Amino acid sequence: MEFSSGRARLKQARLAGDRRELYPHSLQFYLEPPTENISLVEFESFAIDRLKLLKVVENLGVSYVKGSDSYKTKLETELRKLKFPYKALAEDDYEARRKDHISHFILRLAYCQSEDLRRWFLQQEMDLLRYRFNELTASLRQKFLEYVNLSFEAVSEDLKNELLNELCTSTPGFNMSKVKEQMYYKVGLADAVDLFRARRVFIKDGFAYVPLKEIDAIVLNNYRTKLSKALALTARSLPSIQSDERLQPLLTHLSHSYVGPDYSVQKNTGKISLEQIDALSVKSFPLCMRQLHKSLRDNHHLRHGGRMQYGLFLKGIGLTLEQALEFWKKEFIRGKVDADKFDKGYAYSIRHSYGKEGRRTDYTPYSCMKIIMSNPPSQGDYHGCPFRHSDPELLKQKLQSYKVPPSGITQILELVKGMHYQLACQKYFELTHDVDDIGFSLNHPNQYFTESQKLLTGGRELKKELSTSGNSQQKSNSQESMNLNSASTASNVTADAELEGLESYFTED
Repeated sequence: MEFSSGRARLKQARLAGDRRELYPHSLQFYLEPPTENISLVEFESFAIDRLKLLKVVENLGVSYVKGSDSYKTKLETELRKLKFPYKALAEDDYEARRKDHISHFILRLAYCQSEDLRRWFLQQEMDLLRYRFNELTASLRQKFLEYVNLSFEAVSEDLKNELLNELCTSTPGFNMSKVKEQMYYKVGLADAVDLFRARRVFIKDGFAYVPLKEIDAIVLNNYRTKLSKALALTARSLPSIQSDERLQPLLTHLSHSYVGPDYSVQKNTGKISLEQIDALSVKSFPLCMRQLHKSLRDNHHLRHGGRMQYGLFLKGIGLTLEQALEFWKKEFIRGKVDADKFDKGYAYSIRHSYGKEGRRTDYTPYSCMKIIMSNPPSQGDYHGCPFRHSDPELLKQKLQSYKVPPSGITQILELVKGMHYQLACQKYFELTHDVDDIGFSLNHPNQYFTESQKLLTGGRELKKELSTSGNSQQKSNSQESMNLNSASTASNVTADAELEGLESYFTED
């Protein structure tokens, strides 16, 4: 028995050693796809965790200066929490390296399907690699460069002293003593084209003399080229992958997935009166829902896409089925739809969205990603994300009409230009609620509503009122402090929420 147990332990140790040889470094260019078998549960879990990580990378990249202490601290915290490698070349993080490798390739499958998705994925993966590469020590950087076949020739001390004046002049921020301290590499001009364009390196005989602190630009340029090509090749392979009925629905919905609460169970159900909705739309609705509400009031009608998006949002903030039927019927019959036509043509779909008809599916409110990525509005539609689907000039006019200050409009339009649509909505929240930092990542219209109400009510539960007159909020200094603490607490709850019901994230209608 003891002998058998000893042999088993020896075999297990040998296998563990073999596995670790697959990932000799915590950092890699993801050149070789994983070949092992994994369960669908692990497939989903890895994908969700990496998506969370890349979302954090995107948010931090806009909210903080990349490479700043705050940026690095927050990103390391997220890497630790999600169990991805954060200490380069550590010897005891095989599972983290494995997760890093497999999850990258899963998201590569999901995010190769369109140019917008490829661009977003590429940018976040590059920012992640930049952070992790810059955390390496000088000796570990050299080992990694050799590992990815970027072993550039180190400049000898004699040659460096001979070119001392040229290197000092050509390297921004360097004086003579700093040039002497810094290690330099001879890099082919084709690899250093970005640094050459920016006039940040000395060029001689077809080689760029690159200081160690700038070598990350070379690494990132090389990585960008390889990953861009890999994404294009993966996109060509999609037809064969999509024929697998197990993976196809996962990959189809992964790029649109939302990884927070689904707001299908609303503790405020029945606590909001129909009379409150107009006031709430001004104070606590995100721009997409405020736009839909205004269009409904103006035109007394919304097309199917608008009814689904807005109807499920109202369901999420607390409207009961009976309230929803009354709300939509009152508005529609003010237009060209009589009561009989509404009962026959529209009431069914409302009951259906509440899980009372058809397959009895209890539909959840749309997340930001679903609104941004699916079913874009056409002429005459008012659904979608205003930051994603509106013309910038029309968006500017809309923000002006809502009394957003000019400086704030400029910030929002810059975020829109950079395709950071959720961050633009987050900035809109901050400007309309007069806070500098909301303390959470905005990913869902119903999250916007919930956090707005917490700020405006100091964390108190929303009370049903028959009249909204005289309910404007006056914020004192002590109230602001309590509100901000409330928002911070909500952020932690959202960030730490357990991942439950994964199927709902991937099979949302």
